[in-house]
Amino acid sequence: MLSDEELVTQILNGKKYLYETLIRKYNLRLYRISLSIVNDDSAVEDIMQTAYVNAYLNLAAFKNKSSFSTWLTKIIINESLLYKKRKKRLDQILIERKETDYHGETPLKSLMNSELKTILEKTIASLPEKYRVVFVMREVEEMSIDETMATLNLTESTVKVRLNRAKEMLRNNLSSYYKSLEPDDFHLSRCDRVVNYVMAQIENTPHGQLER
Repeated sequence: MLSDEELVTQILNGKKYLYETLIRKYNLRLYRISLSIVNDDSAVEDIMQTAYVNAYLNLAAFKNKSSFSTWLTKIIINESLLYKKRKKRLDQILIERKETDYHGETPLKSLMNSELKTILEKTIASLPEKYRVVFVMREVEEMSIDETMATLNLTESTVKVRLNRAKEMLRNNLSSYYKSLEPDDFHLSRCDRVVNYVMAQIENTPHGQLER
C-alpha cells in the first residue's frame, strides 16, 4: 500500500490513473466537511469535483510541507467557502429581483425548502459554522488537533473550545449518531460520479499543465 505522498509522486511521473485511489480514499471526508460548510447536499458533488481537479492541477506545488490529507482538506474548505460566497450574492440578487418584480416568483424559497432533508443535514445545520466545521473534523473524520489547527489556522486552545462548545450545543446523542455513519452514507453511485468526472477531466488535461 503506497502512502499518499508516494502516490502523488507516481501521478506526477505520468501514472494518472492512480489519482482515482486518492479520490476514493478521501471522498467521504471531503463530502462531510463540504456539507458542514455549505449545508446544501445538492451542491457538494460539484464542489468536490472542482476541488479534486484543482488539486490535481496543482500537485506539482504540493511540497510535503503538510500531509496530503491536510492539503486536500484546505482545498475543499476553500472551494466550499467560495461556493457560499457566490450563493450569498445570488440569493441577494434574487431577493432584490423579487422586491422589484411582482410578476415573478423567486426560486430562493424552493431552494431553501430542498435543503436539510436528511437527519445529518438538520443536525449539522443546528451549529454555527465555526463550531460545525471543527466538530466534523475532530469527531467525524477523527482528524488530530494538529491537523485541524493546520487546516483552519487556529490555535490548539481555540480548536478545543470550539469542539467543546459544539458538543454542548448538540447535547444528547449527536456524537454517537455521527460515529454510527458508514461510508454508505456517501452512496457508491455518488462516489462513482465524482471519480468518473474527475478522472475524465484528468485524462483530457495535458501532463505539462501539472507544472502550472
